[in-house]
Amino acid sequence: MFLDGFFNLRRMILVSDAPLLEVQSLSVRFRQGGIETPAVSDVSFTLAPGGALGLVGESGSGKSVTALSILRLLSRAAVVEGNVLFKGENILSCSGARLRDIRGAGITMVFQEPMTSLNPLHTIERQIGEILELHGARGTQKIRARTVELLEEVGIPKPSERLAAFPHQLSGGQRQRVMIAVALANRPDLFIADEPTTALDVTVQAQILELLRRLRSRHNMAMLFITHDLGIVRKIADDVAVMRKGEIVETGAVRRVFDSPRHPYTKALIEAEPKGTAPAIDLSAKTILEAKNVRVWFPVRRGFFRRIAGYIKAVDGVSVLVREGETVGVVGESGSGKTTLGLALLRLIRSEGAIVYLGRRIDGLGFKAMRPLRRDMQIVFQDPYGSLSPRLPVADIVAEGLTVQYKGLPLARRRAIVAKALADTGLDPEAMDRYPHEFSGGQRQRIAVARAIVLEPKFIVLDEPTSALDMSVQAQMVDLLRELQMRRRLAYMFISHDLKVVRALASEIIVMRDGKVVESGPAQALLAEPQSAYTRALFAAAFDIKAENGAGLGQ
Repeated sequence: MFLDGFFNLRRMILVSDAPLLEVQSLSVRFRQGGIETPAVSDVSFTLAPGGALGLVGESGSGKSVTALSILRLLSRAAVVEGNVLFKGENILSCSGARLRDIRGAGITMVFQEPMTSLNPLHTIERQIGEILELHGARGTQKIRARTVELLEEVGIPKPSERLAAFPHQLSGGQRQRVMIAVALANRPDLFIADEPTTALDVTVQAQILELLRRLRSRHNMAMLFITHDLGIVRKIADDVAVMRKGEIVETGAVRRVFDSPRHPYTKALIEAEPKGTAPAIDLSAKTILEAKNVRVWFPVRRGFFRRIAGYIKAVDGVSVLVREGETVGVVGESGSGKTTLGLALLRLIRSEGAIVYLGRRIDGLGFKAMRPLRRDMQIVFQDPYGSLSPRLPVADIVAEGLTVQYKGLPLARRRAIVAKALADTGLDPEAMDRYPHEFSGGQRQRIAVARAIVLEPKFIVLDEPTSALDMSVQAQMVDLLRELQMRRRLAYMFISHDLKVVRALASEIIVMRDGKVVESGPAQALLAEPQSAYTRALFAAAFDIKAENGAGLGQ
């Protein structure tokens, strides 16, 4: 027993002397129509056995292309040069059969969105079992036992009962845990995680990060973690490599790079986190919108006659007040009812309870009666890709509300109003005839904001408008929203699970869970001393503190 332990330790020491992964002068270009576009230029780094490297940078910096190059997962349009040595073997020149052996057994990868990575038509048991069979596992009972063991290891409750579940029957966090189970199936030496927590709530994100830390320690597994969130890198990586425009501009130990960054781009990334706090609540400000005891219940129908067997209480007795020039932040995990509440207040879905806009009850108004009020009440959605029509130029997208609300408005006047809205959101009016795909993610979100403000509304629901953006673009959006609010005296309802952004914008915070308000109050007071255990856990996950200590968050 002692000798086994000694030789295992000796083997680990000897192995750790040599890098597990060496990326040498990696360059990637994409060829299309005779034109080559560089994506990665002369990238080099090493990763030791059991080590963790964070690869950070904004969208388009080349992080994911670098990771995909390691496993040769790029399309045929990619021209790849350099060397990728895994245990001394060059992956870029090995055979297809050898590459299949390395994938899954030697190196494995988890992607950002598990819903697109998992097959919606196959059960969880089949998808994990497929990987085990591919790498030599035999016997239905053995494969099932190993699948249950993997699900248990990644924290899926009652794993034997979830074997027959399909991906859509799991929560976002559970789907990501299943993807991690798939990745761990054959005990890989290197685990590549490409933005695995971006689409998750802060509490689920914290759970996934803790899971990855524990698995890395237990299996002595090396990890390459790709993200644009520097806070995540601080929590999980030993070293960091900062990428910009396809090049690595700075590398080093995480603590050294974050405490004493040397490259201007690294400094800009670190300083990009949304800063500042909203002013205190102005009780004398005019009330724009007030709602009392709002309920949105969705009926659950069962049986041959589709009788109502119960209700999903998406919003259950929520009251809210929004004043002129102020922001009410609504926070909570996915499924807590945040977005449903916002849609109900705008009368975009049916609800019960009183909704009063500028002193007038609007909860009983029909479609036609609401139309004139639409110019005063707008919404900006989370996904700037899905909320803008790819078939329309920006001028038509932004002017859509003008066309509906002001029929007969001359074209020249309409374009002038659109140009002003684009300029107000920091976009070049000269670009109004371009299409959404010609803009970056941050620019597309600015277009969505321009579309919302073009009618000069008084109240805007902002539904996760920064969650899909890089940290630096997030900070820019916060500054833009704050500036527009001050200039136009806008009232915002800011829906988000990103509490750092909420802290920078909101004067008042409402915490929701399972359709109900857990607690609410002035932002500074709530951040400094949250009263409920749920709020403390939410804040702890967001601000990396102990859940039992909620003090100091308002600073």
